[in-house]
Amino acid sequence: MAAVSSMILRSMRMIGEKARGETLDANEALECLYELNSFMDSLNNERLMCYQVLQESFALSANTVSYTIGPGATLSTTARPVKIIDPCFVRDSSNLDSPLTLIGPDQYGAIVQKSVGQTYPSYLFYDRGFDSSGFGMINVYPTPSAGLTLFLNTQQAVGSFAAISTQVTLPQGYQLAI
Repeated sequence: MAAVSSMILRSMRMIGEKARGETLDANEALECLYELNSFMDSLNNERLMCYQVLQESFALSANTVSYTIGPGATLSTTARPVKIIDPCFVRDSSNLDSPLTLIGPDQYGAIVQKSVGQTYPSYLFYDRGFDSSGFGMINVYPTPSAGLTLFLNTQQAVGSFAAISTQVTLPQGYQLAI
């Protein structure tokens, strides 16, 4: 475990900006924290830097096609998923699983009648775009006619740091890369 300030000072020593024993003044600390968090945010676009795949489950309502996903959304998560990956499935009240095929925007857009109801959906489309709240959008097709549980495998974002004093635990090799 390392403090964010230690990681920043080490990187500054490596590029020759600070000597051993020097510290960050308040302005440097604030600017470096901002730059570090910008860098961490950019890592979320790189699959190799998303070090965690998390399986989450959510209740689906009967006759509902679309759900927002992210912190505080209809499908509330700790972080908005970077990407949803296979396998995904729905589970009914008898604990029977039915697989979902992930489709892209072209395939989802080609579906003319999106409100056709069946007991189990067969397809899932994840729109990673942001709405005004920063949520993504999950669409299932056909519309489930019963309440089901949706299981998603999501790539989780590399987080940002709240303060320069934040203590972080990163997977092997990440601290040096950052």
